[in-house]
Parts: sequence; C-alpha cells; structure tokens
Amino acid sequence: MKKYNYLLTLITASLLGLSSCIEGNDKPDTDDGDDSSVVITSNITTNTTWQTGKVYVLGGRIAVTSGVTLTIQPGVVVKGEVGSGANATALIIARGAKIMAEGTAAQPIIFTSTADEIMPGQIASPNMEPTLEGLWGGLMIMGKAKGSFAGDVAEIQIEGIPASDTNGLYGGSDDADNSGVLKYISIRHGGANIGEGNEINGLTLGGVGSGTVIENVEVVANQDDGIEWFGGTVSVKNALIWNSGDDAVDTDQSWAGTLDNFIVICGVNTDHALEIDGPEGAYNAAHTVKNGSIKGHPSSEFADFRAGARGTFENLYFFNFPAPSDNNNAGKGDLSLSGDNTIANYAGGILNFSKLEATLAEGVTLDQAFRNGTSAHASTVALKANTVGADKAAFNGWTWAAAANALADFK
Repeated sequence: MKKYNYLLTLITASLLGLSSCIEGNDKPDTDDGDDSSVVITSNITTNTTWQTGKVYVLGGRIAVTSGVTLTIQPGVVVKGEVGSGANATALIIARGAKIMAEGTAAQPIIFTSTADEIMPGQIASPNMEPTLEGLWGGLMIMGKAKGSFAGDVAEIQIEGIPASDTNGLYGGSDDADNSGVLKYISIRHGGANIGEGNEINGLTLGGVGSGTVIENVEVVANQDDGIEWFGGTVSVKNALIWNSGDDAVDTDQSWAGTLDNFIVICGVNTDHALEIDGPEGAYNAAHTVKNGSIKGHPSSEFADFRAGARGTFENLYFFNFPAPSDNNNAGKGDLSLSGDNTIANYAGGILNFSKLEATLAEGVTLDQAFRNGTSAHASTVALKANTVGADKAAFNGWTWAAAANALADFK
C-alpha cells in the first residue's frame, strides 16, 4: 500500500528540485537565481507572507507562534517532507496565531507531500494517486474556544503532537476566538503516524473559535481522519473528503459549530463516513451537520454516533454502501447509535435526525440501514434521485476530486 520504492524515487526527484533553504523567516539565498522553492526549517515567529507562484517545503513540524500571522497567497503549494514518528512534518497554527490562507477557485492553495511533483497552477497531481496516504502530517489549527475535556480542565494537548511542544495546546473560554481564514484549500497525502494509533488528521481543529472562517476545503488520502473537530465553535462550509484512512468527518469534545454542504467519498481504508462523539467533561454543547452527500465503499459504515453524541443531523444522502447483513461486512453499511447515553440523548431530543435519504443495496430495509429507530427519519430513493444532500457545484473547478471525475455519481 505504501509503495515505498516508488515513493523513494519520487522523493529523491522532489528534493533535487529544491533550490533554496531558509531558517525561520530569513529570505532564501540561492546561487542560481531560482527562488521558486523555499524550505522552512524552524517556527514562524514574525508576520510572514508566502507568495503566489512559489512552493514552500516544511522541513519538520513547523508552528506559527502566538501573536504571529502567516499569510498564504492564492496558488501557493506547500509540501511536507516525508516522515513519521518524531520526524512527521506538519503546519501548526498555535493559539493566538493566525493563518490567512485565502485561495481562489482559479488558484487554490495546495498542501501535499514532497513526493508530489505538482507545481503552482496545477490542480491534479501529475504523478500521485489519490489513494497514497500518510506521507506527511497535516494542517492543525489551535484555538481558545471551549471544549468538553476529561477532568474539566480548560486546555489540553492535541493528539498527533508531542506533549513537549506547547504549540499543540488548545482550549479556553473565548468562543469567538479568531484563528484566521481558510478558503479554497486542498490537503493531500497526509496523516503521518507519530505513534501507535496516533496519526495526524488532514485538517485538525482544536478549540477553534467562531471568528475563524473556513470555506471550500478538500482533504484527499489522509491516513487518519479527513477533518476532526475537538471542541470549539468554528463552522465549516463546503468541505470535500476523499479516501480518508479512518473516518471522513470526526467530531469530539462538544464541538459547537456547523458543517454545511459537504461531500464524502469513502475509500478502501475508510471506517466511518461520520464518527460523532459526545462530551468528555461536564460542559455540554452540540453541533449541526447538514446538506451532505456521502458515497460509501464496501468496507465502510454510514455513521457511528457514540459516547453521548448530541446535535442535529439533517438533509443527508447516503449511497454505495454494503448491505449490513453481509457476513463479510459485519457492522458496516449502517447508521448506528452506540451506548446507553447516546440512545438516551436520541430519545430525549438531544440527538436529532431529519430528512435522511439513502440508495440502499438490494434487499436492505430502512430498519437495517438506520438502526435504533432512526429509520423514522429516513427514506429510500433511487440513485441520483435524492432531494437532499450537497450542492456539488461548490466543488467544481478547484478540487482534485472534480478534476478526476470523482463527482460523477453525485447529483
């Protein structure tokens, strides 16, 4: 699956193409006059702009520190050097820092691996498959908004970052906290493993506040989750997650924002399209997930609501999932509620469903696909006859999925 020999060749070629190296915020110094590629090897500690037309290479785990703004102009390509464990590369926006990454439909900002030969101006990779995962870390944003943490502590360390790195702390009391802007962003081939069961998500949002704007985000081939929220209040609009290695959408610790208009395309390694967890402490808040179209895979499950999950889930369309009764796919192909607290929340109106539609495998009933009474809110439809779900037009022109015709089955 990793295709190591192939990747080593790609990595060597990619590294040979690098023309400059900077420490922190120093300017690149080159002998040949080509400064289109810049290697970042230390934390960003002063306001910095990454410029259109250039490739920026993360030489390690790079943090934008508190009080500092990183501006990424349209069309920039950011590449993480290949590594895992302590050598996993990632871009962390620490609490109190900001990222202003405003791409456009014509010039999206792309985060990928150094093995990827993509250059500014390209949408689809010229050499990588959209299934190669775990080659670098991912994009991580830490904020000061509330979360529901075990022990009712006010702050906690994000998963995927060693406890020794305090730039990984998130949480607080400022629900309106502003970590900047993400628009027209594509994050690819990430999710490097830093320890057993401790991978990095494509986009990690830890305690991110509602003052942050996140719109038009694509995550492709991440070894762990596509997008994961850990508390916070930030909302996300127009998200596409393709070939995630674990869960596509994962919510934890009483995230209190809204996910609106999203597409999930499950891959061979995708476990759940949606994994929804509840609070871990006394603080309770709920989120809304709406207007989603979700394409399954024979190895995938619609959704798992567990650990006291709460919130509102509406206008969701599921298709291409296996039959839950198939012996080779036990526990797959359905929407389920796990645990007494989750089932009680559903009965008490704390966990709500409405307007669920599905194109089911032959012979599958609504009660088999939507467990624990949730079938009362569901109906079956023919493929592409759905009346709810995502507007795929939002993803045309700037996503790799659209360029690869991966959206053909979506209405």
